[in-house]
Amino acid sequence: MEHVAVGWLVFDITGSAFMVGVAAAARMAPLFFLGILSGAMADWLERRLFLFFSALGGVLVSTVMATILLLGDPPAWSVIVLVAAGGCVFAFTLTTRNAYTYDIVGHQNALNGLSLNQMAMQSGGIGGAIISGALIDWVGPGWQYFAVGASYLGAALVLLLIGRSTRTVQPQREPVLQNLYGYVRFLKENHVIMVLMCLASITEILGFSHMTLLPVFAKEILHLGPVGLGYLTAVRQAGGLFGLALLANLRDYRRKGFLMFVVAIGFGVGLMAFSVSSALILFIVILAAVNACAMSVDTLYRALMQSNVPDEQRGLAMGSWVLSIGVAPVGHVGIGALASVLGAPGALLLNGSVLVAVSLAASIKLPNVRNLE
Repeated sequence: MEHVAVGWLVFDITGSAFMVGVAAAARMAPLFFLGILSGAMADWLERRLFLFFSALGGVLVSTVMATILLLGDPPAWSVIVLVAAGGCVFAFTLTTRNAYTYDIVGHQNALNGLSLNQMAMQSGGIGGAIISGALIDWVGPGWQYFAVGASYLGAALVLLLIGRSTRTVQPQREPVLQNLYGYVRFLKENHVIMVLMCLASITEILGFSHMTLLPVFAKEILHLGPVGLGYLTAVRQAGGLFGLALLANLRDYRRKGFLMFVVAIGFGVGLMAFSVSSALILFIVILAAVNACAMSVDTLYRALMQSNVPDEQRGLAMGSWVLSIGVAPVGHVGIGALASVLGAPGALLLNGSVLVAVSLAASIKLPNVRNLE
């Protein structure tokens, strides 16, 4: 719901694809700055309660956003500041939720568990995107943000009601500061994590930035309103759900490193196909396929990062992943600037070409990563 609202709101206020990129960058920037801290805290605090308080933070930010929107027409900068505040909540939630999922399912079922976790998020995203577009069209973005806050509150109540899982294995805790000091040593000792971080960052910059241009495609190329944007976002989420369902059914698949490269190359090819997708049906098919690859490769990065560290460092591993995707502002601002010059299809054609080239070269030059299980 937030993704639909922010993209439409900022593009409606400013009429600028670049400013939509800036708003998306504000959402993702906290992941870069808070990635290491969130990993350290996920290894130190009881993860279920940490998720509970993160959800309450989401309630607060959404309520403030709803209030300023209902009071009048806010300047773009105030919306972007609150988007960044929501990004802080997002950073802590992402790290802790993935580590908590791995706690429950264990190493053997890590790919299944992380895929199912992401499938739940995608399923909620389908309904949320459709509801969001309808609410913006019907009552405006202000009341829509109250619905976002209600969703965060619902998540908090679920975490409160389920109680602490008896299957959860909480790592031995160290002080957060000591955990932070050990992070540099952790990266020096684990070259695989460093390589996976670099690959995840490249994929985030070149691939996931395509989401920034969805409002631009909806309004300028496909000539759709906010309801249409909501349905496009739902299609994107449904494509991700399909890809994750396939991934979850692989169970304890051994050649995860090889599969990661194959999916990343497919991701890049899909982005290139956007340059020929001005027809609505073709655009929908490509959008679903692209997000199937996006969600699958992202889940593979997380699974491989957690599988290649001891249990007591899995919070740091997920903090490393959050730090990696925290470079997303570079991609969002960059693709917004490219779209201003080349148009949205041209920007995605360029990004997709580079992603294919990098993924193909890495798969050939890094056999130790390609052979990861």
